[in-house]
Amino acid sequence: MTHASTVQLASIRVITENVPRLVRFYEVLTGATPQHLTEDFVELVTPSATLAVSSSARVAFITPGTPRGGANNSAIAEFLVDDTTAVYERLAAEFGDELDVVQPPTMMPWGNLSALIRDPDGSLVNLYTPVTPEAQLLQHNRTPKPLRASPPIRSADHVSPTASGIETSTRPLTR
Repeated sequence: MTHASTVQLASIRVITENVPRLVRFYEVLTGATPQHLTEDFVELVTPSATLAVSSSARVAFITPGTPRGGANNSAIAEFLVDDTTAVYERLAAEFGDELDVVQPPTMMPWGNLSALIRDPDGSLVNLYTPVTPEAQLLQHNRTPKPLRASPPIRSADHVSPTASGIETSTRPLTR
């Protein structure tokens, strides 16, 4: 069945028991200015979508059995970034030992440099940069589009951990 309407992902809402802590984390990550619509509902508007953060009390009036903060164990929020290593290092400098690192910047087999971390509530967050020509082409055909063009690199430039300091992985964890 074909529909004439278009569906676009506009936002994702994360439910938490500690709105200020989670907003601060995503503010540092995205650089977006938090828009406090209420004391327990905040939006961070990025160039491609909006990340909303709210307390479980904000959604409790909708229905019984509402979402609980910190209960996500089935999704990864993925952020296209200009420089995975720089964003990862900025987060490490800001949050120190509190930054839960699952996978430091690692070259994925499909050509993205990816770092996998957890936000303060334990939700998985992937920071990725397409670095090979194939990965850049794949991202170019998706939304969001890269904010700036990154120069393509040859596969030999990212395979050797001694040449670049970048780990390689064959595990299909993330984009």
